[in-house]
Amino acid sequence: MSRSITLGQYLPGESLIHRLNPRLKILTLVLILILLFSLERFGALTAYLGFALFLFAVAKVPFRYLLRGLRPILFIALFALIIYFFFSKGGVVLFRIGIFTVESEGVKEGLFIVTRLAALVLFSLLVTLTTTPLSLTHGMSYLLKPLRYLGLPTEEVAMIMSVALRFIPTLMEESQRLMRAQLARGADFETGSIFRKAGNLVPLIVPLFVSAFRRADELALAMEARGYRIGAKRTRMYEDIIFPRDWVVLAFVLALLLISFTMDL
Repeated sequence: MSRSITLGQYLPGESLIHRLNPRLKILTLVLILILLFSLERFGALTAYLGFALFLFAVAKVPFRYLLRGLRPILFIALFALIIYFFFSKGGVVLFRIGIFTVESEGVKEGLFIVTRLAALVLFSLLVTLTTTPLSLTHGMSYLLKPLRYLGLPTEEVAMIMSVALRFIPTLMEESQRLMRAQLARGADFETGSIFRKAGNLVPLIVPLFVSAFRRADELALAMEARGYRIGAKRTRMYEDIIFPRDWVVLAFVLALLLISFTMDL
């Protein structure tokens, strides 16, 4: 079941995106997210969504991973569409349902928000799917280095973020295993009111927390056995080398960001 969870997984490959330096890859992602939030026109946002799909093709990521990555935001997208369709007014009245009307401006704003959300998720997934957890940790640690002068333990913060991201699929797999065990014992998670469904999930919470704490304890013991110490100076077997292609990609994203701000897209 963990294979149905895309967030936190790494998909091995030899594409150009896989070979990009993780530090510049994370920095590029941050710049793209800023770019997406700065866009104000639906056409430009749609173009960047298409660009994200193009990058997935370049990275040779199977289409099913893309769909699995978008599945968790489906409910949020539907909720946003309903809110904007029925409560955002302006433009031509498209149709009426009782006392509610769906107008053209509401449809436009709803589709704009959903498209932006999809683009944000896809670009983020592209980084996690094409970068190993260890490389993500090193990249985040390097980018957080300036905060070390403020007393922030950047190495530990980067490690925590990486471990949390890596264990999302593991915990989801554990919850699915517990749910199957409960179903085999006659539990019902599908019928009844929403309150009854929520009550039926209570027996899953305690064993899931116990399993999470057990895995955390095992991870802590493994890290200590390998000499990991909080605050100690760490060395790396392989140094991240920044190649010319990394600078070209970063310059390209900076150019997109500059064009977005100057042309008021």
